[in-house]
Amino acid sequence: MTTLSHRIEEVERRLAEACARSGRQRSEIGLIAVTKYVGVPQTQAVLQQGLVHMGENRWQDAAEKWNAITGSQWDTSLDHAPSGQAVWHFIGSLQTNKVKEVIGKFTYIHSLDRLSLAEAIERKAAQLAIKVPCFIQVNVAGEDSKHGLQPEELIPFAKQLVAFPHIEPVGLMTMAPLDGEAEQSRPVFRGLRQLRDELNRSAVLSKQIDGLSMGMSGDFEVAVEEGATWLRLGTVLVGHS
Repeated sequence: MTTLSHRIEEVERRLAEACARSGRQRSEIGLIAVTKYVGVPQTQAVLQQGLVHMGENRWQDAAEKWNAITGSQWDTSLDHAPSGQAVWHFIGSLQTNKVKEVIGKFTYIHSLDRLSLAEAIERKAAQLAIKVPCFIQVNVAGEDSKHGLQPEELIPFAKQLVAFPHIEPVGLMTMAPLDGEAEQSRPVFRGLRQLRDELNRSAVLSKQIDGLSMGMSGDFEVAVEEGATWLRLGTVLVGHS
């Protein structure tokens, strides 16, 4: 049976090879351990292995883990986790009626994709007097089943975000098709990188953004080669219950 430490070691080996192929530094890439399919003990084990970035898709599934790992140490006046504690990333589609439960607990939101969600995040963040780092989700693959802005909507949407002082755009996020070979994800990842560069050239935001949240268990090496700065890794890294 493959252990957690062995999975982490193997991911790091593959990640190092992808960095070497693309002339990148390992320090440029953050690993988000997607813990949605495992319980509290396995999530705690991930943290003990030194992986502090945790990704969850739904507050209903995350609540028990968040409360067990972070709840007693959390200070809602902070916009980051205390040193040595888990840093939580909300990576699923966020319903506006769940914003009040997520903002103030999750440091990063990876799925900002509509004005109504931005308004809800802004209201809650203003109440807590924090800034929320957000990735704008773009449906580069053009799949009906995927959430996210259409590519042509990105710059107009980014212009609207300027009116929300408690939202800090830090990058873009996308999901590649899940049923194809890893190499088939390359145009999607490349497209997101090009959109980020186009957004930066437009200068509609108050500062340049660097983040590219893309790449999962089946295609993370290709994502690294195309410029990913955050990988969202579940089964290949964390395993499953």
